[in-house]
Amino acid sequence: MQKKRDSKKQNIQKTPQNSWGGVADWYDEYLETNKDSYQEKVIAPNLLRILDIKKGMRIADVACGQGFFARKFKTEGAHVIGSDISFELVASAKKHSNDIEYVVSPAHKLPFLKDESIDVVTIVLAIQNIKEMDLVFKEVYRVLAKGGRLILVLNHPAFRIPKRSSWEFDEKNNKQYRRIDGYLTENKNVIVMHPGQTGSEETISYHRSLQDFFKTFYKTNFAVTRLEEWISHKKSERGLRQIAEDTARKEIPMFMMIEAKK
Repeated sequence: MQKKRDSKKQNIQKTPQNSWGGVADWYDEYLETNKDSYQEKVIAPNLLRILDIKKGMRIADVACGQGFFARKFKTEGAHVIGSDISFELVASAKKHSNDIEYVVSPAHKLPFLKDESIDVVTIVLAIQNIKEMDLVFKEVYRVLAKGGRLILVLNHPAFRIPKRSSWEFDEKNNKQYRRIDGYLTENKNVIVMHPGQTGSEETISYHRSLQDFFKTFYKTNFAVTRLEEWISHKKSERGLRQIAEDTARKEIPMFMMIEAKK
């Protein structure tokens, strides 16, 4: 038994490095200690509502990170398997739970899952970090059972565009608004995780427009069945801009959920 575990460890160590491996410890600590995170307050409750988990539901949490959502699915009664390209994040996931199977694997290669063996695939806040989106959707289509669902949660592609969108304030009209400097062009961005910190880790983010997503769904034979836009739960401290800032948060969504069926 010990020999088998050692063998798995060796396989993990051979996995190529990726942009999230370097921030695995920080990301793990952030999710486990911050009870006011977007993941905890916005995404998790909405995601569980959308999933409507029944006991025994087979869920593959692809690009699962350190298993934050996989554990919530398991608690609701689902049979869960998680995968991530980062062996550091998978190691953290295994540390938090020994009753969920975790596999080191890129999102577009899921050889450990049989054809039509999964009821739901979730990809949460990860597709923007993955280059091969068409290959991911094609592989997800393969593993989903007939009528199975892909649940995609991402930063809103129309309002959260790396290096081409920002909050600005209209002093004359006392309004907070979202400035958009570009949208349609697909691009790749290097994101500094801790701005201002010397030697900060970096991750890669790919911006895609809504039509890019829908064209890829069409290309991979998915039918989009639901779309929701989720707002921030945070509120500003009392001050001259409080009302304007809180109003903008309610009007301009932070996240998007897309459900697509096989």
